[in-house]
Amino acid sequence: MSESPTIAVVDYGMGNLFSVKRACEHVGLRAEITPDAHVVGSADAIILPGVGAFGDAMLALDRVGMSDAIRSAAASGTPILGICLGLQLLMERSCEFGMCEGLGLIPGDVVPFEHPREGDRVLKVPHVGWNRVWRASGGAWDDTLLSASPDGIHQYFVHSYYVNPTDERNVAARTRYGDHEFCSAAKSGNVVACQFHPERSGPQGIRMYERFAAMVRG
Repeated sequence: MSESPTIAVVDYGMGNLFSVKRACEHVGLRAEITPDAHVVGSADAIILPGVGAFGDAMLALDRVGMSDAIRSAAASGTPILGICLGLQLLMERSCEFGMCEGLGLIPGDVVPFEHPREGDRVLKVPHVGWNRVWRASGGAWDDTLLSASPDGIHQYFVHSYYVNPTDERNVAARTRYGDHEFCSAAKSGNVVACQFHPERSGPQGIRMYERFAAMVRG
């Protein structure tokens, strides 16, 4: 692999692409924002960001052949990072606006917050703002981008749905929103992902990009 690995930031019209690109460059990675499945397939690593609706995102990925390119890259061992909606797209299916199939790289579903409460108060959905990320019991924290971070770090969230992995061993971290506890980071082999936005989470988020750079460089 070259001294400066190339990171393909997947552009399917739904994502905070330039912030992700800048975060990569800050830690010495060459990042290319691309809608081209061939570029994604030949990259040293892939970042799948995203905001918006699951079904619309999958349609956009399928339309340009990106879904197959990401699945093939995952099967070949290419490091893949999913962020926010990108994490959700890695799952098998989502019930957002009707059942929709995902990329299927992490077994499990995407489900909505159902009236989260804090005491007598019903919390707002989407869940927006800073929240703590805690090590999951029996999970994969030490093998993820969180391995250099302290337990209970604050990260920035914006989401109405969350992932529910079938296998607890794929759950790296959990977060509480009122009376709801959800998976906020996941891992399956060379695929790692987080519900929060590390590129919007200050020094601790940049530390995760540093860990991703180390993962890409092997």
